[in-house]
Amino acid sequence: MSNENTQTTLIARQKKLAEELINADLDGMALNPGPSLVYLTGLHFHLSERPVVVLFKPEAKPVIVYPEFESLKLNNLPYEIEPFPYGEDPSTWGSVFSKAVHSIKLAGKKTSVEPRQLRFLEYSLISGAAPETVFRSGEAILAKLRMHKDQAELEAMRRAVDIAQKALNATIPEIKIGMTEKQVAAELTLQLLKAGCDPEVPFSPIVSSGPNAANPHATPTERKLATGDLLVIDWGASFNGYISDITRTFALGKLEPEFEHICKVVLEANTAGREYAKPGIVAEQLDHATRIVVETAGYGKYFTHRTGHGIGMEGHEDPYIRAGNQLILEPGMTFTIEPGVYLPGRNGVRIEDDVLITADGCESLTTLPREVRKLS
Repeated sequence: MSNENTQTTLIARQKKLAEELINADLDGMALNPGPSLVYLTGLHFHLSERPVVVLFKPEAKPVIVYPEFESLKLNNLPYEIEPFPYGEDPSTWGSVFSKAVHSIKLAGKKTSVEPRQLRFLEYSLISGAAPETVFRSGEAILAKLRMHKDQAELEAMRRAVDIAQKALNATIPEIKIGMTEKQVAAELTLQLLKAGCDPEVPFSPIVSSGPNAANPHATPTERKLATGDLLVIDWGASFNGYISDITRTFALGKLEPEFEHICKVVLEANTAGREYAKPGIVAEQLDHATRIVVETAGYGKYFTHRTGHGIGMEGHEDPYIRAGNQLILEPGMTFTIEPGVYLPGRNGVRIEDDVLITADGCESLTTLPREVRKLS
């Protein structure tokens, strides 16, 4: 994205935030480091022992409290921001936060925060500076802003998908009976970095085989791959801060008939979900469209998680494709479709794609073969 486009995008996002705050009868928002802060400001700070908070209020320039030694990060920003730096003495932080909160006139106001992100450290400093401030969740506002991806975001996500797919294709020839799950995960991580992934992979690859594959969020172990295993590989890449999240399942040699059957069931469920997804449907309807395939086949109780989750700057974000979610899907929303069947103590299978709701349907950003392939 060019500097000019970045300027236009960030200013537009902050303006939209102001509109949403007014519509929600909220006076402002406080954010600490994380994806939402990057989305709105382009500022990258790490969560550390030194607090960082940006305060937003409609019709006012943002205010930032931050460590003085990181001041260079504020150079050449495409918008105005009022800085409140502090030094290394923690005893001074309270007064700096007090000056910041009162400069933007949020004391005693309804201030929204991100519940899953704001730490007690920052909360205590803000509330200590203005104990009469009323805190509200800003989760719905941030979800509404971030759920609709623009072209630059989609371009980054496509690159993240491409990198992940190249990495898996480079890993597959190295997978042999007798390798451990950890060895496969290590090779895949290396190939992700070689293919152009951001230096920090979005999550550690899940590599699970045989009985371990029945755990949807297994951690790779020293278990050796064996003939008759299903091998579940759940991995992703990050490009310019945007993420892919894909799962493919492989067969190691000849499978038991039931294992072959559940592979076909999950593939049918994945296909049904991708074909059903489009603008105007409700998220829980899409969940039902995949789940009914698995239930009809008699494996409903073994499909133990939601059909999917939103994806973008985070591996899990809105929209969530689950029962009870009445959100109407709209163009620009991106999420996973990942049905699975997990037979405790025996084997498991999952097929996961990253999809985009388009003007008239659904596009799968992931293009790797979905059929369960035999590796030996």
